[in-house]
Amino acid sequence: MSVFQDFPHRRYNPLTDEWVLVSPQRSKRPWQGQVEAVNNEVKPVYDPACYLCPGNNRINGEPNPAYTQAYAFTNDFGALMQDVEDATLEEGLFKMQTEKGISRVICFSPDHSKTIPQMSIEAITSVIALWKTEYATLGALPYINYVQIFENKGAVMGCSNPHPHGQIWAQQSVPVEPLKKQVNQLKYYEQHGTTLLYNYVQSELKKQERIVFENDHFACLVPFWAVWPYETMIVPKRPIANILQLTAEEERTFADAYKRITLIYDQLFLTSFPYSAGIHQAPTDGLAHEEWHLHMVFYPPLLRSASVKKFMVGYEMLANPQRDITPEWSAQKLRDLNTTV
Repeated sequence: MSVFQDFPHRRYNPLTDEWVLVSPQRSKRPWQGQVEAVNNEVKPVYDPACYLCPGNNRINGEPNPAYTQAYAFTNDFGALMQDVEDATLEEGLFKMQTEKGISRVICFSPDHSKTIPQMSIEAITSVIALWKTEYATLGALPYINYVQIFENKGAVMGCSNPHPHGQIWAQQSVPVEPLKKQVNQLKYYEQHGTTLLYNYVQSELKKQERIVFENDHFACLVPFWAVWPYETMIVPKRPIANILQLTAEEERTFADAYKRITLIYDQLFLTSFPYSAGIHQAPTDGLAHEEWHLHMVFYPPLLRSASVKKFMVGYEMLANPQRDITPEWSAQKLRDLNTTV
């Protein structure tokens, strides 16, 4: 295995049927590139200028209720719209079709100052409960076939409002990344009779090389095929196709895992750690999808410090993803920090 820890090699992602180039020797190179500004500003509990704080008017003039726990509303500037006429156009290589959907905003907390790692397990559990409600409600609409739950944390990830929140985009088609996972999980399930991620997690738990931590129902690990420097995945230990199948106890342990990995991230470079995170789960097209195994992925951009990030440019845009540090090295770094949270 040592040759893979010191020399360039490729790793296969069975969820997407894609490869990532790992170049561990490059981690020693000096950095003279862009350095990001670090913002560790302490936010107030309430910001009268914030469009998401309880009681404040949103940008469209509509007031937020005086909510006391997780709260959802339809995005005033959503990327998807419900009132779209069905239409397609095909002219040789030119193909278009309208896309109907709904964009929702999830305020995690009424407290403007708190991010997920600073929230209580109970408060995070209420976020998960609201995700379940939104997934069920949106997924029941006849034209919605996929519900994408996600969070962008930090200005470097394009977050336009510092109030702790996430989003849900529900749409007519299954988006590209979940569709790739749909195809490969189904292929695996038909061949093996169990989910791909169930067998994968069992193997990772035996190896303990990329496990960051585990609790009664979930494992948090750096995927063998990770692209981002400190990419992680939270995976239930039993096959769960979608969040509606979570028991009350699993909701709580999911909240525990969500809080713990974000606490670890914040300790890594002693900053409020930016990331994009989201849940990949079964489509809402009315099929059973026994091949699906829910998982939550975290894609943080920071590479060497709070001010140096990984860029997806050049080779990554033109060829395939590439990383400089091995997933095993990243997992050890995060695992060491797990003892202090």
